[in-house]
Amino acid sequence: MTHDILSDVLRSVRLRGVLYFYVNGTREWAAEAPASCEIAAAVMPRSEHVMEYHVVVSGACWAAVTGDAPVRLETGDIVLFPHGDPHVVSSAVGMRAPPDIAGYFERKQQRTPFILHLDAREVQVGTVADGPGNTTLVCGFLGCDLRPFNPLIASLPRLMHVPADSRQDWTAQLMRQAAAESRDRRPGGDAMLERLSEMMFVDAVRRHLGALPEDSRGWLAGTRDRFVGRALTLMHEAPAVAWSVDELSRRVGLSRSALHERFVDVIGQAPMQYLANWRMQVGAALLRDTAAPVASVALEVGYQSEAAFTRAFKRLVGMPPSLWRRQATAQA
Repeated sequence: MTHDILSDVLRSVRLRGVLYFYVNGTREWAAEAPASCEIAAAVMPRSEHVMEYHVVVSGACWAAVTGDAPVRLETGDIVLFPHGDPHVVSSAVGMRAPPDIAGYFERKQQRTPFILHLDAREVQVGTVADGPGNTTLVCGFLGCDLRPFNPLIASLPRLMHVPADSRQDWTAQLMRQAAAESRDRRPGGDAMLERLSEMMFVDAVRRHLGALPEDSRGWLAGTRDRFVGRALTLMHEAPAVAWSVDELSRRVGLSRSALHERFVDVIGQAPMQYLANWRMQVGAALLRDTAAPVASVALEVGYQSEAAFTRAFKRLVGMPPSLWRRQATAQA
């Protein structure tokens, strides 16, 4: 069975989601969000990095990173902003939101999920208007860690558009279920909404990966490369092994120089640099989630001494493992 590298990363960076609001638009309307770092403390205070997503439940609209060209969204489409860019979703190209609409997204006292009904320049909270020409979006946020090492986020575009696929209609069904859960407010509803958001994101990433051109670059593209993907799998399966480029190249069936060049070309860093970064990510998860001594964590990720691990960890993270553990535990 092939090792699941994507699941490895998603688990280690603590992906978590929340359904936060709906947008219901009539006639001419626009909803605008600031950079996620500006509202992260309000919407997902325990997340180091926050992304926003929108799922078109009915109707059609346009979405764009502020200042960039828009993309057309149809019913069932998903749009995500993996880098947390400010963005606009609107009924027509070039529209901007009414003043202060972004403030609705960061009001801590607002019961969530809440509804924004937009009709021309009018904004109403808590109402939905049904009718021809209306567009309804299910919207929310996803949080994750960036440190010590998150190769996935850097490999995603600023705007990730995942078109509806009739063969994979379960994502749209998930969002309809999310809407029902938010209305009914049954026990366990918050946990259900979080899991639905996370499942939507994982499916969107998989579909994005499947649609990448053959000559794509980045970590995500590397996972499906015949040789680079195999090298990644070996390092993820056993990060404590004393891997060398020679051994990796022997195992994947490529010369040492060819593997090194291919890895750098696709991933953007050398194999041993990637291994060192991934070891720190695994070590950070062990520090955060277990009570294992730092010396045991060091051995678990391939370092023969606590001192060597501490130096490498501090070089990448900016602080020693013991201090990082205290801070991570306090924020959990």
